[in-house]
Amino acid sequence: MPIQHAIWKVGDKPTPLPASHLTSEQKLEEMIVCDPRILSSEWMLIGRQEATNHGGRIDLLAIAPDGSLVLIELKRNRTPREIIAQALDYASWVEQLTPEKIAQIYQRFSNGGTLDQAFQRRFGVDLDEETLNQSHQIILVAAELDNSTERIINYLNARDIAINVVFFQVFQHGEEQLLSRAWLIDPGQTQANVASTAKVKGETEPWNGEYYVSYGPTTSRSWEDARHYGFISAGGGSWYSQ
Repeated sequence: MPIQHAIWKVGDKPTPLPASHLTSEQKLEEMIVCDPRILSSEWMLIGRQEATNHGGRIDLLAIAPDGSLVLIELKRNRTPREIIAQALDYASWVEQLTPEKIAQIYQRFSNGGTLDQAFQRRFGVDLDEETLNQSHQIILVAAELDNSTERIINYLNARDIAINVVFFQVFQHGEEQLLSRAWLIDPGQTQANVASTAKVKGETEPWNGEYYVSYGPTTSRSWEDARHYGFISAGGGSWYSQ
């Protein structure tokens, strides 16, 4: 079912704000680069308009706290089905990126910055090359989506392909414009698909049925209390607690 947005002005007689539009989709991209929280507060942008080996350009590339990559494609003038096909093609390129190549992408994006240092500042932990780009997700940015494309995306998600759509709608409020956002699928579910499809280097033994938790050295949580009361807790934000 297509996502629909509406914003109402609060009052004794509530009135809906009229729908509007940005002057260009380039404006939305510039806004996201200026403040990536428009998409997610848990990602760090590392690339923009990055050329692939397939003759195309990825609109935006981000990294998540677990070292997975986020491929972000704006709809622009392409049909929804076209953007899905193109995003999947780009994802096949992103999957092959080495840590060195990713560092170079960030260096170009940041005009000489270092990915390791930026990652540590942003997330408070060191970047582990062993986990860097072991998985990725695809995010499509659009104002609307047809029923057929929505079925395709739901089909891919049901098979653990980490793909999602974030919808943006612009509303006019006097001389100002307001931007609203809605996700097609719970971002937490998409992240679960990212984790389930993480690449594993080398051969692995079958899972033995045991779970392990890295509690971490911390002054805000007591390991003795955890053992006594029988609980574990996640830190670092909702990305980890999910």
